[in-house]
Amino acid sequence: MLFLVAALLLLGVMLGTVAHAPLSFSVAVGLVIAVWLGIFALRERHGRRRGTSAH
Repeated sequence: MLFLVAALLLLGVMLGTVAHAPLSFSVAVGLVIAVWLGIFALRERHGRRRGTSAH
């Protein structure tokens, strides 16, 4: 999952979308997204273990 975030951040830099922002800002946003995805994955895994559906 972290590989995906890093790949998307690198793709954004290569395409020029993130190139105008400072590198520290880009890394911070990448870390926020990584944490968000991690929390989402943990909640999904926990919900599936209980047998409840999110729908």
